[in-house]
Amino acid sequence: MTQGIFLPLNFNSLWYLGLSTLSLILLFYVYFKTKNYRSLLLFLGMVGIGYSIEYIIYVLLGSYEYDPNIISRDAYYDNNMGALASNLLTLPATATLIAVFRLNWIVIAIITGLIVGIEWLFLKLGIYRHYWWRFEYTAFGLLVYYGFAKAWFTRLMRPLKGISHSLTLYFITWALCTMQFVPISLFNSRYYNLGWFENRSHDTTAFSSLFGMFTSIFSVWVLKLKWKYSWLKYIFSAAVIFGVNIILQIIGVLHSLVWWDFWYCSGVNLIIIIIVDVISKRLWNGPNQLLR
Repeated sequence: MTQGIFLPLNFNSLWYLGLSTLSLILLFYVYFKTKNYRSLLLFLGMVGIGYSIEYIIYVLLGSYEYDPNIISRDAYYDNNMGALASNLLTLPATATLIAVFRLNWIVIAIITGLIVGIEWLFLKLGIYRHYWWRFEYTAFGLLVYYGFAKAWFTRLMRPLKGISHSLTLYFITWALCTMQFVPISLFNSRYYNLGWFENRSHDTTAFSSLFGMFTSIFSVWVLKLKWKYSWLKYIFSAAVIFGVNIILQIIGVLHSLVWWDFWYCSGVNLIIIIIVDVISKRLWNGPNQLLR
């Protein structure tokens, strides 16, 4: 691990890294067992759903706090690493398993109990803490989350049109925006100054998440427009988002701290919209286009 950014492996981080590793193994198992690319699209979509829920309860309302002891320089960004272990890996991986293998509600209840049990264990180990959150909320939320995953995967088995197509692209795009957030936490590449929260990193997390949501909406809107030349929508989207970043910097909201920050963000935005455009066409054409 890079000195100065990451803490050495310790009691807290081993638990989080172990849970993340098991989640990745589970996701790989689902994909290689089925060889169905739709499982990966469902996974990304469930990541986007999780981010949307977490933005309200965790970022804005301070429901709980993670303590993975992974990042050395900033406690709130370290907290975010724990949130990623849950919402980027564990929950969407288990949702994908349930939906792709069409597991029944008895198995869903067992998996929900296991997740609540892990939450209880992390709480007892002192590597996670509740504020106003309760175990009952986790259990109820997971049952809804897993039920939605099953229904969504069934819908992904058919060509998507209209609002279902747009929403699927939105949540997938929102998930891919993780590529924008990670460098902020790891390398302190930029921060946003709005005064929403006393902690600057909390402020940055709140605004960068909101910015990611609006960027996702904008990207899907651009992709839904009719373009004579496909490359124009890529250039247009990247240019508009780059311009918004410039405006945010001029008015003092955005503070870029490294020379590569704008180049990285512009490049990632371009890559994301190209990837989502490919996914969009395949979703539109139907499931046969998503196989092997």
